[in-house]
Amino acid sequence: MEAATLAWYRTNGRILPWRVTQDPYAILVSEVMLQQTQVARVLARWPLWMTQWPTVESLARASLAEVIVAWSGLGYNRRAVALHRTCGVIADVGFPTTYNGLLALPGIGPYTAAAVACIAFGEQRIPEDVNVRRIAERANGGAPFVAPDGLAGELTQALFDLGATVCIARRPRCHACPLAGVCPTAGQTFAPARRQAPFAGSTRQRRGALLRRLGAGGLAVAEVDEVIAAGLVRDGLAAVADGRITLPAR
Repeated sequence: MEAATLAWYRTNGRILPWRVTQDPYAILVSEVMLQQTQVARVLARWPLWMTQWPTVESLARASLAEVIVAWSGLGYNRRAVALHRTCGVIADVGFPTTYNGLLALPGIGPYTAAAVACIAFGEQRIPEDVNVRRIAERANGGAPFVAPDGLAGELTQALFDLGATVCIARRPRCHACPLAGVCPTAGQTFAPARRQAPFAGSTRQRRGALLRRLGAGGLAVAEVDEVIAAGLVRDGLAAVADGRITLPAR
């Protein structure tokens, strides 16, 4: 099963700029951006980010306000705060090269630690995102995939692509799947996932709108939604002083 997936990927894999580098910082940035964000949006933003801050050290030196403004439009802005904090630690102590070392960094969870460990450093570990779990449940009885020696990073990318383009959530494209011949669910369709609440008018939208306003300059606290402002301050995305709310300096 793993061999068939790798063979399919070598012909059909997506060409993505973060796949042509072994720079762990570049890979870390891509993995954080890709969390809950469509690849197309990251494709437009990752090169700009890497031009502005090409190294861990350059991002660590940036102000948190600059980072939040640059992240605008990618959603879930707390990821920008976590990435900035993480790179500050890496700049001081060096880049961990193992899953456990990466997991010890602030703001790095099990998935991101596993992804960077296998893709950047060759650790024999397959990170499980929603795509990988879906393929395992449908084709492998829920059992994890096991990468051939030295190919964990490549198999990880292969599974990402297979889940994103072929073994999709509701109507998988089994006719194009390299695992169809051994998959017990081949030809089936699946119930839709729980529908996400509308974005328009949501707390997420209101938070993003206030952050964009703050990116243009501070505001009087009395001018803004108190609940939304409090949430931004709690998440490290804004600061309040002397009756004004601004993006944080650091």
